[in-house]
Amino acid sequence: MEACGGCHWLARKYQEFGHKVLLIPPQYVKPYVKTNKNDFIDADAIAEPATRPTMRFVSVKAESSQVISVIQRIRSSYVKDRTACISRIGTALLEFGMSFPKSHAKMKVLFQRLAEHGEPIPPMLLLELIDHHDYYLKLIN
Repeated sequence: MEACGGCHWLARKYQEFGHKVLLIPPQYVKPYVKTNKNDFIDADAIAEPATRPTMRFVSVKAESSQVISVIQRIRSSYVKDRTACISRIGTALLEFGMSFPKSHAKMKVLFQRLAEHGEPIPPMLLLELIDHHDYYLKLIN
């Protein structure tokens, strides 16, 4: 099989039934795809490199190792969301002439810092900033 999203789970199921499972990395399958992508063409593209004597295969991940990979991807996406949220808040304030340092320490005390500077903020923008700041605080907890 081609090593893709659900292949490790499926490979473990096949192994339970006594099958020998070989997973081929996608970058080794791609050169064998001849035309547009569909199931038959994919199967042909997987079968050909599988017969090569020098083909390198990927080992089937254990469930625990797969869980760790998923957790790391989810955490990474939260970190990206957090950074994007800081950038959105910073650019919204910049549009109204307020430069705001893009750091986690400063973002935690956003409204205290805005109050200290005494800049008037339009009420609708303030509501949006409150929502975004709440979302940011959920991301860091």
